Amino acid sequence: MSIREALKKSDAVVGVVKDTRRVMAALRHSNLGLNGRLIKQYLQTHALKKLQIGAGPTALEGWLSTDIAPRSDTAVYLDATKRFPFEDASFDYVYSEHMIEHISWTEGLFMLQECRRVLKPGGVVRIATPDLKVLLDLYAGADEAIQKKYVHWITDEFLDGVKDYKASFVINNAFNNWGHQFLYDAELMTVALRQAGFEDIRQCATGHSDDPHLRGIESHGKNIADNDMAAFETMVFEARVREP
Repeated sequence: MSIREALKKSDAVVGVVKDTRRVMAALRHSNLGLNGRLIKQYLQTHALKKLQIGAGPTALEGWLSTDIAPRSDTAVYLDATKRFPFEDASFDYVYSEHMIEHISWTEGLFMLQECRRVLKPGGVVRIATPDLKVLLDLYAGADEAIQKKYVHWITDEFLDGVKDYKASFVINNAFNNWGHQFLYDAELMTVALRQAGFEDIRQCATGHSDDPHLRGIESHGKNIADNDMAAFETMVFEARVREP
């Protein structure tokens, strides 16, 4: 089954599958002590320590990849709504792509606070997530070519039974499909990062960063098989931990 076909399944079926995978992943990693071994091995063998949260099907090379349902034996089980299994100031970088929108505002803030805790002074977090403003701007007009393309793409690929290309359908889908719980705009993401204790908060273009370790790491376009649409719907933020 293709990724697109899987995404089209009902929320109920997807929810059951996700819950089952999470339970099995937790049992496999925790009961066998795999988490601890993988974490220890990574921290001992990497001078530059980088944590990926919500890796999904795309584990980044050189990063400690984590997910609530790890898809490989090299990924670590991590529930980002719970305290991370790492000591304070363990990592130089933390990265999460299209994950924070799958948890509530309160849980997302806790996750960012944990990112802040496990980052070293001067460490950087990078968060990629759907942009609420981009979605709401579709309702305001959807006159630009890229907006029309996005409405047609979402409708054709993900809205079974919908015959009309309407922004209202696309916006409803963004809130209710794929397990989304809370969507951010730039203002809310800035608020969340600031409340979590980060400084030097800045928005970046997808794939771009002043830091070479954070360039070109977005994979959402690959996962949904359309880089242009992924870049259009996604906003990216970086923020830094204050140095002494």
